[in-house]
Amino acid sequence: MSEPKLRTLLCFNNHGTFFSLPFDQIGPVWKATQELMSGINKLDGVEIVGTFDDDQTFVGASQGFPYTWYILADFPNREAVQAACNLLRTIVVGEGNDRLWKYMTVEARMGRALEIPDL
Repeated sequence: MSEPKLRTLLCFNNHGTFFSLPFDQIGPVWKATQELMSGINKLDGVEIVGTFDDDQTFVGASQGFPYTWYILADFPNREAVQAACNLLRTIVVGEGNDRLWKYMTVEARMGRALEIPDL
């Protein structure tokens, strides 16, 4: 019997460094964010269940909950969750020397999927 997947909620929070960027400099951060999402999706054994961004009703930076955006995914193990979080340290933004973690943080909440009973 295989190990159960880790249902994980990745909670991303954009920093003030992102929101203070001039509008014409946001593009490279968005491209790096797309690379992050794609990188998580391509991790071995990861299945993205869904994404959520509440930027239509929550605008601007927050210091914690509620976060800016989320990915709900099933991971094969804790190491894969750590690899997903580590992408913020390795993805370069634009042509400079900044990494994505300058502009956002991630918090991983790991658990299990709940079964909805058929009552």
